[in-house]
Amino acid sequence: MNVLVISDIHANLDALTAVLKDVQDFDAVWCLGDIIGYGPEPNECIQVVKNLPGLVCVLGNHDTAALGRINTLLFNQEAQQSMTWLKANLTDESINFLESIHEKEVLDVATLVHGSPFNPVWEYILDPYIAKGNFQHFSTQFCFVGHTHQPIICSLKKDNQQLIWKQPKFGFEYIFEDKTILNPGSVGQPRDYDPRASYGIFNTETKSWTVNRVEYDIPKAQDKIIKKKLPTRHAQRLSGGW
Repeated sequence: MNVLVISDIHANLDALTAVLKDVQDFDAVWCLGDIIGYGPEPNECIQVVKNLPGLVCVLGNHDTAALGRINTLLFNQEAQQSMTWLKANLTDESINFLESIHEKEVLDVATLVHGSPFNPVWEYILDPYIAKGNFQHFSTQFCFVGHTHQPIICSLKKDNQQLIWKQPKFGFEYIFEDKTILNPGSVGQPRDYDPRASYGIFNTETKSWTVNRVEYDIPKAQDKIIKKKLPTRHAQRLSGGW
């Protein structure tokens, strides 16, 4: 089964639409959270995601904050401004969908979280040290994470406990035998200085993984942010991927 793995859409409908047009073949979708936050089209993105085939979805920190389960004072000032706007604009249908999903999903082959298996909503796996401490917190071969907005591969060799940490080559197929943490990067707000939308394709039979990038109409997405009077910086960062 080919699974489309997406994360951190952040209410960027233009980026999400580009990803779905770019994907050649998929049977199911694993969404790693933060469908909303920062961006101008939260309800539209939720509507698209909830209707994707074979969907398994987990909550991100922005999704959780929108439900009132996280103190927004933990966010920076601009994220707080966006969250205030978001709470005022989310529909009941969108809220009901978010309330129906969980912080963690454990499947046959993979564990799905937004942040980390240790702290599913909030912890960032930003370096090998944090990654290595998280391997004891999931029992499946794979754990898929988002939150950092940066694609990464991290494997723990079972023979000598050596940790492999690397950024994937885009469009290259990797096949794994060891326990592995995978991050597909961000659909709607990449932070690896590549502004293209990022997503992954995972095959559950071959255990192969490919991260792809696709261009989308960034000026159009930026204009929507400005027109909704959301923080200007959230528009500016899209063109630089930071």
